[in-house]
Amino acid sequence: MDMNTIEELLPTADPAAWRPGDAWLAGGTVLFSYGSSTLRRLLDLGAAGWTPITVDADGIELAATCTIAALYELPDTLPQRLPETDAAPPVWPALALVRQCCDAFVASFKIWNMSTVGGNIATGLPAGPMTSLCAGLDGVATILSPGGGTRTMPVAELVVGDGLTSLAPGELLRSIRLPAHALAARVAYRRLSLSNLGRSGVLLIGRHDGDGTFVLTVTAATQRPVQLRFGTRPDADALDADALVRALDAAIPVSLYHDDIHGLPRWRRDMTYKLAEEIRRELLGGGESAGKEGRHGHGD
Repeated sequence: MDMNTIEELLPTADPAAWRPGDAWLAGGTVLFSYGSSTLRRLLDLGAAGWTPITVDADGIELAATCTIAALYELPDTLPQRLPETDAAPPVWPALALVRQCCDAFVASFKIWNMSTVGGNIATGLPAGPMTSLCAGLDGVATILSPGGGTRTMPVAELVVGDGLTSLAPGELLRSIRLPAHALAARVAYRRLSLSNLGRSGVLLIGRHDGDGTFVLTVTAATQRPVQLRFGTRPDADALDADALVRALDAAIPVSLYHDDIHGLPRWRRDMTYKLAEEIRRELLGGGESAGKEGRHGHGD
């Protein structure tokens, strides 16, 4: 889409350069799709030079400018040795989620190679699969402010509504850190859409950490990520179907379910409960393999 109000394209990754009428430009796949009648400048992150993916013993850091294509290759491109320690990288079963969430884009060649991890999160769309991935793995965002400050916050709290984030004007999402404890967990993935190539209507990620904590992250069905944690109280290993239903009832009011052409709230709610129970059985009850999407890939 032509954006005929734009007067300047400024290559910069410095939040101090931001002023009203500006927008950060990464891949631009959403920005140019929706267009704008008010923007005057685009602050282009294309020359920022941020390393897309950094791996160390504490986890993985994804630059906000990391493309979906680069992220998809991550499971096959882990370094043989970690920097500084020269140790082999840990075994991280949760990397199975990377390609599942990338595939949830159902993307064209252009989107695949231009869309970025940070851009997908910063748009705040309920069906953003990078929000699902990073929230589900306890990702922590690093945010740069125009005044020179830096703050961090969980990705699960960064998106606060449909198209809404907690980013203040001019703030820039710099990176997302995926911690080792979440990457080392057993995981389960469920996604439904109303058509084989449709936008996600429901996307749930379950995680069973080494300390016994069970984490369930609900996205796409809801206007913002909703995360439920079950630790020693109640004991995650003793979590039954009824307790899970009660927890979902308490965490997700009916008004929080998303309503658009990709799914009615009632359908999204019913499928959330169905898939949550599948994940509970898989991770806590010795069910089927977490690495297979199979028949759970799309809804009818």
